Amino acid sequence: MLEVELWSPLESSHDSFHVLIRVHPRPIFSGSTVNSQLPIIDGVSPCSQWLPPGPWQTIIDFLKDQFPDVELTTWHARMAKGEVIDDTGLKLTPDSPYRTGACIFYYRELENETPIPCVESVLYQDEHILVADKPHFLPVTPAGRFLKETLLVRLKNKLRLEHLVPIHRIDRETAGIVLFSLNPASRGAYVSLFQNRKVTKVYEALANSNSELTFPLTRRSRIVRGEPFFRMKEVIGEPNSETRIEVFQQFGHLTLYKLHPVTGKKHQLRLHLAALKIPIINDRLYPELHPHELDESASPLRLLARSVSFLDPLSGRDRYFESAFALQIPQSKET
Repeated sequence: MLEVELWSPLESSHDSFHVLIRVHPRPIFSGSTVNSQLPIIDGVSPCSQWLPPGPWQTIIDFLKDQFPDVELTTWHARMAKGEVIDDTGLKLTPDSPYRTGACIFYYRELENETPIPCVESVLYQDEHILVADKPHFLPVTPAGRFLKETLLVRLKNKLRLEHLVPIHRIDRETAGIVLFSLNPASRGAYVSLFQNRKVTKVYEALANSNSELTFPLTRRSRIVRGEPFFRMKEVIGEPNSETRIEVFQQFGHLTLYKLHPVTGKKHQLRLHLAALKIPIINDRLYPELHPHELDESASPLRLLARSVSFLDPLSGRDRYFESAFALQIPQSKET
């Protein structure tokens, strides 16, 4: 059963997970904004929803409008089990009055979630951070049709880390390094590294060769939300994205590029290479949309978050983490 996206990072950036987003015109806030008294179950934290001004008289009136795909009987069942509460800890019923400005908590449910067979690994863990190596096709956080089959929930289940939060993200189709915070007291110090661009990120991408381009080169452009909502696009205007691109290895008509993103806009690397007429192999979003092939596991997007490095804000030590994954180089040209 699909309801609404859970909390997620800033939609236009890969860098920060501690701020709210608006995926829809209604406000959806991070569950960390107000502490819920509902426990984490099977690695899944409760969802949170702030109540905006509106005409609703009861909580159930609001939920019916907010989540039209969810049957009222589902909400009644959840409330009967005490699984819908407000920010005071009060268990809500269908007759509970609507209270503008309150925050409610509930569990999101998915029926028949498809298992993702790929396996992640933990490269490093201390009392403050955890570094994971994510395979292709595994989402970082719950969203849409993914809940338990996500990197965050898997790690919470395996390691019993209640306060685990990703500090940045990579696309579901991209493999490689993801950094997590597991200590709320030190989280801000690591988040600020990404906000202040003090983290060096290196990606690898496999794409066609282009003899008309001279490398290394830098691509700067203005990236904004496109259509459909999950795609981005470049427009004329002051650049808000920057990527340095160099040739790493050549394989006939294909080239393995090394990418150095200076900024972290959503789909930035995919857009920049597509704009240079060297779209990443198996990219089903850019330059053209191929929605019916999005789950073609036999041909993953050839994009890898190879490494992350930074000066540790607590210890002062240089940190460097590198993915153990490698991009598959096809024997013949792919389209």
